[in-house]
Amino acid sequence: MGREQWKKIWVGSAGNMVEWFDWFVYASFAVYFADSFFPKGNDTANLMNTMGIFAVGFFMRPVGGWVLGRVGDRKGRKAALTLTVTLMSASAILIAVAPTYAVAGYGGVAVLLVARMLQGLSVGGEYAASATYLTEASAPGQRGFASSFQYVSMTAGQLLGLGLQIVLQRTMSEDALHSWAWRIPFIIGALGAAIVFYLRRNMLETEVYAQDDSAQNDPERGTLKALWAHRREAFLVIALTMGGTVAYYTYTTYLTKYLSGSAGLDKPTASLVSFCALFVFMCVQPLAGRLSDRIGRRPLLITFAVGSTFLTVPIMTLLKHAGSFWPALGLALLALFVVTGYTSINACVKAELFPTGIRALGVALPYAIANALFGGTAEYVALWFKKGGIESGYYWYVAGCAAVSLIVYITMRETKTIDLNRVKRADGEDAPLPARSANSSPSGV
Repeated sequence: MGREQWKKIWVGSAGNMVEWFDWFVYASFAVYFADSFFPKGNDTANLMNTMGIFAVGFFMRPVGGWVLGRVGDRKGRKAALTLTVTLMSASAILIAVAPTYAVAGYGGVAVLLVARMLQGLSVGGEYAASATYLTEASAPGQRGFASSFQYVSMTAGQLLGLGLQIVLQRTMSEDALHSWAWRIPFIIGALGAAIVFYLRRNMLETEVYAQDDSAQNDPERGTLKALWAHRREAFLVIALTMGGTVAYYTYTTYLTKYLSGSAGLDKPTASLVSFCALFVFMCVQPLAGRLSDRIGRRPLLITFAVGSTFLTVPIMTLLKHAGSFWPALGLALLALFVVTGYTSINACVKAELFPTGIRALGVALPYAIANALFGGTAEYVALWFKKGGIESGYYWYVAGCAAVSLIVYITMRETKTIDLNRVKRADGEDAPLPARSANSSPSGV
């Protein structure tokens, strides 16, 4: 992999890291600010209300996927990536300054809701833009490896959030964390987004997009009409995402709450378990991505689905009775190793399904819909089962979602060998991209 490709991967990953730091600190710090925006009362109910707002961000992701996916296909991957980080910075600032219930009543909830809507818009486009960018920026035989850095950067963002949480837990009192210190990560996120905005303004466009001269003047490029022509692939993205996104959010954003709220671990220990497990998880992503470049995407996806279908119930049950750091860490690592079969390659799999002119929107909108229905509601569903006294029902829910995706993985085609440097002709046949004109620029946008 050449220096220029590494540079593209670095810039795309750095922005993705900040995006997901801002996205995940909401979930990881919710246990501290849940009572700030609602009347004092039942802690579980307040956390459910706060996570309900978290879920609203997911329901905005299809809108963001549509708007920013269209921008990515019509104006370029660089333009979409720059816009996403701008929206994320604005949302982080809003959460950092949101007034509490004691100061403004439900006015603080309104600010929080607007901020989460902006985050949903941003992340709805960020996933597809970064997935498309990382996939297109890599050599044909290295797409799995390169695109795996999307989840490396996503996990790094969450690790930074968890690491900051651990530091604050050990340097500040519980009262301080509940009253004002929970705002610190959102301030840091806003500053980080400003830095990434500068980096992305100077990033290079992918050659696959820049050289696609024949489609760039197509008025239907990046439209819903063009996406409908690839509706089979769009529905495939929803189905193959279903099991992966539920499992991912279960063992990442929800894990800390589960360990502290159900398994009986104190909050600092629960956070440390998540931090250590996620660090190892982050490190194995490129290894799995590289493996997929050798043996294909389907074997990894099928391994994930089989493992998640049959191991979720026993893992979650044992986690609830882990009792201490090491047993909890071992079980969390087992779960995340299983999830790696999905996370390490799902970005390139989805990008490989679509031609260049509809790739960003084709990944963005169906993926965002799947996350709105399953990923964004995972924590809320888990807390709903817990409040109803049947927490184990959630374990079966996760396993069931994985089973549905397993059927899809078994029946789908292999995407490893698909040539991204080809476009769809009007007759539906593949054709190579035309020769790049002498005046075209690799910077694209």
